[in-house]
Amino acid sequence: MALIDDLKDAQKDAMRARDKVRLGTIRMAVAAIRQREIDEQITLDDAAVLAILTKMVKQRLDAASQYDAANRPELAETERAEIAVIESFLPQPLSDEELNTLIDDAMSQTGATGMQDMGKVMGLLKPNVQGRTDMGTLSAKIKARLNA
Repeated sequence: MALIDDLKDAQKDAMRARDKVRLGTIRMAVAAIRQREIDEQITLDDAAVLAILTKMVKQRLDAASQYDAANRPELAETERAEIAVIESFLPQPLSDEELNTLIDDAMSQTGATGMQDMGKVMGLLKPNVQGRTDMGTLSAKIKARLNA
């Protein structure tokens, strides 16, 4: 089943359960997906939906840290509740060991030897790890390997 279908089913379940936070968060996610589909006049696949959900998590993490800095814990808690809902639709995060194995495989497939090959390695890995790891962390790990 497609991820968008999972979201729509969860939206119906949240309506039945009268779970306002979950319902509101899922509606925002579905709206963001529909908006992109309308803007680009395409039907998004699961990888594109994962990218949108990952972006939503990152936005909420940034907002929560800003609310914490502004001494607004109630707003930060709302953002964290939304993060929990969105993350329930994301695949399980990769462990460091799994990530290192994927990086090793990608480097051997592309024949990467230096920083000039960074784009090749990232391009190969991105579809496989989207939504399962932070891209900044992935980039840092690849840079460390290529500079070693």
